[in-house]
Amino acid sequence: MNHTRRAFTKGCIAVAAITATNVQAAKQRPTRLTASSPDGNLVLTLDLTSGMPRWSLARGATPVMAPSPVSLQLASGVFLGASVEILGVSRQSYSGSWTPRFGISARYDESSNELTVHLRDMQTDIHYDLIARVFNTAAAIRQAIVKTAGQSRVRLMGEQTGYRFPVSATFYASRDEGEILVGKLHAGTLGPNFPMPAWPPLTAHEDPGQLFDYPITVDIGNGLYGLMAESDRPHYPRAMLRASGSNCLETHLMRYPGRTLGPDGVDVPTPEEPEFDLDVGQRTPWRILIVAETPAQLIERGGIIQTLATPCVLEDTSWIQPGRAYRVRGAYTTANGIAAVDWAAARKLEYIEYDAHWYGDGTDDSDATVPVTQLDIRKIIEYAGSKGIRTMLYVDRAPAMKQLQAICKAYSEWGAAGIKFGFMWEGRKSDADVLYGIIETCAEHRLICDIHDDIRPAGLERTLPNYLALEGVRGNEQFPPARHNVNLAYQRAIVGPMDYTICYAQDRNQTTNAHQLALTVIYYTPQAYLYWYDSWEKYVEKAWPELTWFDDVPVTWDETRALGGELGEFVIVARRKGRRWYLGAITNEQSRRATVSLEFLSHSSAGHTRWRAHRYSDGEWNKWVWKTEVNLDEFEVTPATVLQIALNPAGGQAILFEPT
Repeated sequence: MNHTRRAFTKGCIAVAAITATNVQAAKQRPTRLTASSPDGNLVLTLDLTSGMPRWSLARGATPVMAPSPVSLQLASGVFLGASVEILGVSRQSYSGSWTPRFGISARYDESSNELTVHLRDMQTDIHYDLIARVFNTAAAIRQAIVKTAGQSRVRLMGEQTGYRFPVSATFYASRDEGEILVGKLHAGTLGPNFPMPAWPPLTAHEDPGQLFDYPITVDIGNGLYGLMAESDRPHYPRAMLRASGSNCLETHLMRYPGRTLGPDGVDVPTPEEPEFDLDVGQRTPWRILIVAETPAQLIERGGIIQTLATPCVLEDTSWIQPGRAYRVRGAYTTANGIAAVDWAAARKLEYIEYDAHWYGDGTDDSDATVPVTQLDIRKIIEYAGSKGIRTMLYVDRAPAMKQLQAICKAYSEWGAAGIKFGFMWEGRKSDADVLYGIIETCAEHRLICDIHDDIRPAGLERTLPNYLALEGVRGNEQFPPARHNVNLAYQRAIVGPMDYTICYAQDRNQTTNAHQLALTVIYYTPQAYLYWYDSWEKYVEKAWPELTWFDDVPVTWDETRALGGELGEFVIVARRKGRRWYLGAITNEQSRRATVSLEFLSHSSAGHTRWRAHRYSDGEWNKWVWKTEVNLDEFEVTPATVLQIALNPAGGQAILFEPT
């Protein structure tokens, strides 16, 4: 694709105003420079006075992040910036907002101030920029190589961007599909009694050591909360974080894929990539710190990740549609597929998906352009289309690497809507290039993508909006405890789409069914898989009145309000779609009573003072929590109502509000 000829689509238009002030000073001695948020409350400082450049952050008089390193490491081992000369300073202001194709809000605020310091590294004579951008709710920093003697690129081996917090800070961190561990930094790990376990266990072809995935949430301990994230890394290694020194997390650029286990559980050998090239003019990803006064506020601020990403490069995105999906279970026969479509249509779902082993000889690495003999996939796709249902087809990494063009051509001709790629690799720069190429190729054939396994969001869904969903989470497939689900809401779920694959009323669930219903509001993903581990027949054997919630709940939103919660304890979120509001509340293993003001209803529908609430709540306590019945009731409310919410242990509640 020729990106230079791309135009922004209607769904990707930025309407921000930009004001630039360039101050190209004469060569200056190193100094301290600051950039402030538009409201003046958040101040980022760049300290260039001694040794390596450092960045720090304060909110008013309260420190958020202590001076922390920011540097690139050349393949020679040299760190840029140990001795620098300031060539000039540029400042730029942004105002207004932009409209995402999909998101947690109809518009994202772009108001911010940007500081760029133009530097010359005196040891290498490399000219480079430090770029800092400050919003009212977050700060971010990145670097760019501007000039190097006679070369069009530089060879890198690492990056030293860090985050140093007060000793009071408590971190919420995980790796791959491991548990979210909570603790302080001690002796290079999260502990002292919590070594960072990886799940699945690490292989010889994955980055070793105590490494944490982005994002990481931090209770700074001074009344403020933060979330570390990255954005805009389409052609750059994925970053992890490692403990370094006193209460500091530093960047580790991945040298292997995040996970090399194949579908058979066997490690797939692949070489380490300790070095990579960065083109002159190419910018590194943004390293971001979102700041809030409460944990719940972090949830409202995740749009910053997309805002900092490269804008949409697709000319037309009208064909990209969100929706809820059912994975076809049971026999891979045409008759079962037709029956599954009928059931999905009755449940008002937008997608069905055929998962592993539907193609070739039934093995993962076989020909993905030929269905197994007993399955007429074209007939099923055509029949689903007649019912208004789109079809997703699974492809393992092995055939995707061998026959991507043939796969995309065939699926497009069949009328499939998209591809769910499994066991994909992300980590090295080469992996980033491959993933970008796959999503871009799918876009050329008007196919959406859902990419699974150890994948982490960094705003690419803004650049390529057909990248509709991704995994990168210890989701419902692992049947985690309720506390884990609560912590996810304050961590991984904030930074981008999260394919949690809800397994409703499963006998391995450690949460109530109302808890499961509420997750569709609390977690954002434009393609939401429901009923993941069960066949459609299970849901026709008896009445399931509560499934009306799944029948109607949206997957993209016009507005998001986080109404309350505490890390590890509980979370309450309300989201609006059109005139309707949807509320989701979940708790950890403790029962809970909470009060919620419905004042947010007054902001969405002018003239509506009365609303009807449709509530789905925990029934009588059952020691087998997954058997807990869901109670349904309806009642009238107004924006002045203060609602009482009762949650069982590991329970939840989901409420739809409609104006009357």
